[in-house]
Amino acid sequence: MGAGRPFDPVAKLTAMYALFSAVLLVLIVAALVDIITRPEDQVKHLPKVLWVILVIFLPVIGSLLWFAIGREYPAPAERPRMSVPRRQPASEGTQGQMVRRVRSTEEELADLDREIDFHTEQARIRRIEAELAERRRLAEEP
Repeated sequence: MGAGRPFDPVAKLTAMYALFSAVLLVLIVAALVDIITRPEDQVKHLPKVLWVILVIFLPVIGSLLWFAIGREYPAPAERPRMSVPRRQPASEGTQGQMVRRVRSTEEELADLDREIDFHTEQARIRRIEAELAERRRLAEEP
């Protein structure tokens, strides 16, 4: 095959086994290190101890399962869009710009509670006004 070298299938097969074994070893070690160092809240489906046992006793399957379903991957970062910057009219200045602030769930719930209280109070006022109008109507009748 090569320049003066005889074809040695055993040597190539041994090299292929060695490479395959090295890749599997790296996969298993990477899975174990990832399981051990990952916070408990980012581990899915099984406790960390069971994942470690699974990877030790079923190395290939356990490692592949860990990377496929066992860990929680971070959400992909949103890339900024490239667009033409908008110019503000000179008359508005910086005071005309609205600053958008992300509201927390607690703030939104507090706003909803205030809105419910407002509407409850408005219903109570309408009920009292209707009662007052009824009393006035009864008082005017002889």
